[in-house]
Amino acid sequence: MASPPIGSLNQNVELLRIETNLFNLYIQGKPFHPTVDTLHLHRTDDNQLIEAQLQVSVPSTALTIERIYIFHPETKELLEWQSGTPSFPLFYETQAYEIVIEKKQDIPITFYHENVYLRQAVKPLGSRILSGILNFQNEVGLTDLELRLNGQAILQLQLEIFPAKMDYKNDYQMILIDVNQQIYNLSFDFLRKTYNLTGLKETRHQSLTEFFTILQHVFVQLVQAVERINSSPHFKHLVENRFVEAGCLKKTGKESIAYLTKRPQLLVQDDKLGFIPMNGQHYYPSHAIETKRHVDYDTNENRFIRWVLLRIAKKLKDLKARLTEKGRLQDPLLARKLNDMQSQLQRLLKLDFLNVKEMRQLSVSLVLQMAPGYREVYRNYLMLMKGLSIQSDLFRLSMKDLALLYEYWCFLKIHDLLSRKYELLKQDIIKANRTGVFVTLDKTQKAKMVYRNQKNGEVFTLYYNTLPSGEHTPTVSQKPDNVLTLKKNDSDAEYKYIFDAKYRLNPAYEGTPYRRDYKLPGPEESDINTMHRYRDAIVYAEGSGRELERSMFGAYVLFPYHDEERYREHKFYKSIELINVGALPFLPESTKLMEAFLDEIIMDSPEKAYERSTRPRGTKHYYENKLIGKNVLVGSLREVQQLDDALQFKFYHVPLENISDHKLLTQLEYVALYQSMKKFEPRGEIGIHWYGKIVDWKVVRRKEIIERPARPGTEEKLYVKFIVGEWMKRKTPIVPGGRGIYTLLYTSKYVFDRALEIAELKLETEEDLREWREQRRLGPVKIELDHSQVDLASGVLGIGRISSTQND
Repeated sequence: MASPPIGSLNQNVELLRIETNLFNLYIQGKPFHPTVDTLHLHRTDDNQLIEAQLQVSVPSTALTIERIYIFHPETKELLEWQSGTPSFPLFYETQAYEIVIEKKQDIPITFYHENVYLRQAVKPLGSRILSGILNFQNEVGLTDLELRLNGQAILQLQLEIFPAKMDYKNDYQMILIDVNQQIYNLSFDFLRKTYNLTGLKETRHQSLTEFFTILQHVFVQLVQAVERINSSPHFKHLVENRFVEAGCLKKTGKESIAYLTKRPQLLVQDDKLGFIPMNGQHYYPSHAIETKRHVDYDTNENRFIRWVLLRIAKKLKDLKARLTEKGRLQDPLLARKLNDMQSQLQRLLKLDFLNVKEMRQLSVSLVLQMAPGYREVYRNYLMLMKGLSIQSDLFRLSMKDLALLYEYWCFLKIHDLLSRKYELLKQDIIKANRTGVFVTLDKTQKAKMVYRNQKNGEVFTLYYNTLPSGEHTPTVSQKPDNVLTLKKNDSDAEYKYIFDAKYRLNPAYEGTPYRRDYKLPGPEESDINTMHRYRDAIVYAEGSGRELERSMFGAYVLFPYHDEERYREHKFYKSIELINVGALPFLPESTKLMEAFLDEIIMDSPEKAYERSTRPRGTKHYYENKLIGKNVLVGSLREVQQLDDALQFKFYHVPLENISDHKLLTQLEYVALYQSMKKFEPRGEIGIHWYGKIVDWKVVRRKEIIERPARPGTEEKLYVKFIVGEWMKRKTPIVPGGRGIYTLLYTSKYVFDRALEIAELKLETEEDLREWREQRRLGPVKIELDHSQVDLASGVLGIGRISSTQND
């Protein structure tokens, strides 16, 4: 079927008509959604419309369906429809549809829907008409409309509501799978770490309804896991030895030799046929041991699989009996589902590898935890038998608010992207109490996930529906969906980024201002403005009386859009690099941009993280002064004793002739001591360990420095004597790194505090320092100088990574 030009239909048409002996039902509305048409959603790979589900059932004999008509989007005609023939997407979220029930006689027919607002929307008009406007808002999936006569259902109509901003098959259903899968994984990990799994104790408070709710969502996975086990079940080898006549012997082994050694009476002398030489004669055995090996599936793991299936079958039997007893098993769909599950379980129990004995005791082996098939059954056992309750209805979201589902998914998908590369230390969306295990992910709840980068030990936290500790808004309360907080090793500051899920998309219709300004579909402008507000309004104050600081370094909209490559040209994607505010497309098949961006900000150095935010005017000039202002003198030591004297008498002296620019003396604030490898390696302390604040300095003759004896011929030379208030020892020394200091060099305190090798002290620009720290976070780095003595080098030639071979 060719792709229909449904965008040309811009008025309401009759979409569905059901004619019966008691009434006629009409539904009118637009047979398309402009956003769906613009984005080409809900189509097959060859650009054909997918089929939609439509089901009409009559549970009452009082009603007879005469004809059903449905609108065909290709022919644009109302065609007669029969059960089993295909229908196509006609009903969409956030779109209004008029329903009219025209009664053929004055009978008390009422309209019912589980959504009270939809139920109240359909009202009688006179004695023969029921009419109203149905708008499913953000609820998608299957929805049931029901007409009742005297309180009993006479017509059940099941429609399929399609999303308008994401593809139904590729995006919406995958989001449902993703949400459930992440909940499964977190719950399994929680149970594995929390519970003592050596016993088989069930929760006492789990209801059959709760059990069946969970079972419906894990049953297919459970069946597939058992079938996978059947293709390659776990087994053990059994060895059977039998005493048989030599003529019947098929296969023997070392066991026969040991057996005959102790029973020589079984050897028959026969020089012609004998093959066992002994004392010049030959013998053959009359009997021997036959060894048979065979595969045995009666293992503890297979007994466990059988036990799980039997327990599920028993619970289903109990549930069916209780529903029958209370007269509630009238729903044919529920009855068929229960029967199908029971049939599947009986089929699985007849598999050969499950012909095993009863399980008496379980020890959790590596097979159960890691082997394909076994680990899935084991995980589902934990879910079912430990009483998992889903407080936020995550297991029943097929007809829920899609905007809320998208928000949940964004949080869980960010967690999924992070947990693949980093270690999850702590989470609080899975909790336990005496009644079982609970998933607390809810719009009214807060959640926090803590991770560790195993490469460098940095810890970072993902918050949902809450702000990190210490953050607040002095004006209007702000509560973004997701906040990622990064703590860098080289900085005391925390770098915080907002990722706010917005189930909103501007499709950039032709002729609209959005199309004129941005050319491409993207987030709404109002959502970008919200990101600016979040970044500027959320502030941080450490302790009482401290001034407030803007703490959010970036804010980004996550919105449903599938074409990542095309979106790279959007203004709101490019703005991320410019001002760290923008938007990222985020759907199950469109996570590359988000994943790359997360990797980038996690690996950022503190300088680059700081630069991502918009800095006040004058910041560059401020840092230039901070870097250029050389207020630290690093001097070399002539001998070991000089270090001891300097530390004892709190001074350092250097020939005045070594200070080329005497103006530098007026801006020096600190002095540091360099201990060379040649002189101090035997002492086990090389590099720069000690530094101190200069409290005074003066130019004197060498003979006036009485703390150390002068070398012959230097008594009348001019020296600069620096008086140090107190010597301090660095927590991490600045190592030589294959270089040295010939006399002395100057650097800034900003660089001195961050340096790890003395070559870094030659860094004189913000660009050099930032590049060095960026490279250093990725591995060993070397600064290239044109001299082995740092103070004699003319400048930095280059900053490069050390290859693994060089490092070796």
